[in-house]
Amino acid sequence: MLIECPECQLQISNKAIICPHCGYPLKPSVQPFKPSKRPRLPNGFGQITKISKKNLRKPYRAMVTIGKTELGKPICKLLKPESYFESYNDAYKALVEYNKNPYDLGKDLTIGELHDLWWESVGVTKLSDSTKRVYNSAWMSHCQEVKNIMLSEFRLRTLRVCMDHAGDSPKIKKLIKVVFLRMFDYAVQYEYIEKNIIRDFKLEDDMSVKKNHLIFTQEEMKVLWDRSYMAYVDWILIQCYTGMRPQELCLMKVEDVDVEKRVMYGGMKTKAGKNRAIPIHEKIVPLVQKNIEKANKCECEFLVNINEKGIDYQSYLRCFKKVMEVLELNPDHRPHDPRKQFVTMAKEYNVDEYAIKRIVGHQIADITENIYTERDIKWLTEEVNKIIVN
Repeated sequence: MLIECPECQLQISNKAIICPHCGYPLKPSVQPFKPSKRPRLPNGFGQITKISKKNLRKPYRAMVTIGKTELGKPICKLLKPESYFESYNDAYKALVEYNKNPYDLGKDLTIGELHDLWWESVGVTKLSDSTKRVYNSAWMSHCQEVKNIMLSEFRLRTLRVCMDHAGDSPKIKKLIKVVFLRMFDYAVQYEYIEKNIIRDFKLEDDMSVKKNHLIFTQEEMKVLWDRSYMAYVDWILIQCYTGMRPQELCLMKVEDVDVEKRVMYGGMKTKAGKNRAIPIHEKIVPLVQKNIEKANKCECEFLVNINEKGIDYQSYLRCFKKVMEVLELNPDHRPHDPRKQFVTMAKEYNVDEYAIKRIVGHQIADITENIYTERDIKWLTEEVNKIIVN
């Protein structure tokens, strides 16, 4: 039979010696059993954690459960208005009061806290590694100025701060909007807000206008080759003679490069572009070998790296711009330009059209070539070596 505890008003057994929730003595004449550890809190009740590594006057932190992730892991938030307490019992009493009449903690949710909740619930389980990298890069690089703004106070003009921080890059601005769209969809799903206002945010008209990629002039290519010993210049040259996207070069692993057979395996984005064979032009063999030796020396799994770690697109972009500035090349060049440079040079030196498509990872519509024709790496290498380095 269940009765109500005189202290916390929660239901307990009529045979209980003490209340399992608040510890109130129900039968003082009976010597209660004293467990060595505190009893586990009920599911959904909250969490109490002692912060032992800091000398705090109030070391006990109380957190309430506000939901669960896709994997069933509880999502917790600091109890408001007070989160830290001098004793475990004080923290427990505060949780008891909260659970008697739970109130909306979403009013005190910041944009940064919303991002963390969304990321823990969705980012870890439903996004690919490459998508997580670009989402995290956009958030960390351009959205930190707004993370402490309260969700209830967020306005569309607030998002403009992130857009202004992204500069003139339409791609990054679109990426920022996608991140906020998903965050606010999550907030609507868990009833923190009623409407996703990000859907009303309009990017500028010029956002849809793509800037054409530029090829390097002969003079610029000569400058790059003359300075190929400089940091990051060799990366650009490897791109120019393989046609790889910058992200593909960043993700290229040492184990997928075979210098002896003059081939590397990698790629992304489309079915034709993933896990493709990319021949190594004879002139860039020393550049590839140099990067392999550097990676092996610092025990890094990626072909190109900085400070013994692989790099993402934003890091590569900074390195690319630095090369353009130091070598006084056209500042309008972008990291995808070497890909266009490769295709342009390949056609100039009459490289087989199907070889070009196979190397850069473009879809081949011709059924005979795509389905019924086998092409080996030797043929691709012979074709790519038609490109003459002046």
